[in-house]
Amino acid sequence: MNSKDLAKYIEATDGISKPWLLVQLRLKKLEERRSEISTEEYMIELADLHRDLMNLGEWWVGIEDEVF
Repeated sequence: MNSKDLAKYIEATDGISKPWLLVQLRLKKLEERRSEISTEEYMIELADLHRDLMNLGEWWVGIEDEVF
């Protein structure tokens, strides 16, 4: 699945309000640009994505049935 397909899926499933899906989209877009950017820039952006993902915390607590 490429970033365009993932974006369509997120829109179709009302995933725009689900930050973990937006992090996945950012990761996919970064993966697609990997050959166009320097290793340093890639690592900085990857670290930023990781930080954002970790800041989500335990977002699933209490809504497990809805998201899994």
